[in-house]
Amino acid sequence: MNYPLVILLFVGLLQQTSKAVLMDKLADNKFCADAECSYALSMATALDDFTAPDCRFINIKRGQMIYVYSKLVPEEGAGVFWSGSVYSERYVDQMGIIGYFPATVVKETQKFTEATVKIPTTDMDFYCD
Repeated sequence: MNYPLVILLFVGLLQQTSKAVLMDKLADNKFCADAECSYALSMATALDDFTAPDCRFINIKRGQMIYVYSKLVPEEGAGVFWSGSVYSERYVDQMGIIGYFPATVVKETQKFTEATVKIPTTDMDFYCD
């Protein structure tokens, strides 16, 4: 048996199964409650449904509660996007998944902090797995 050929084939198969994508940046800066964006800024309620166009975003259903972790500083001519995760016992499969959504489809219902930290976004903020 030709072992180098088998090893080469195995490595090729592994490379095809692990494919991550760096997506375009939505903004250069964001506002967070802390330097790591680990604390929620606020709680919001979805005013309308939103279907995620790609892996950077989350799906939202009208009436869902969403923890908001960051607010992107919009570029000129760009939309306003926030990041957060859905909170609902009805949608347990979505809880804990953080993604972006348009700020226009939610209404902030409770602010947890008034102080914010402006930090630059990184490529990892827009990484798709």
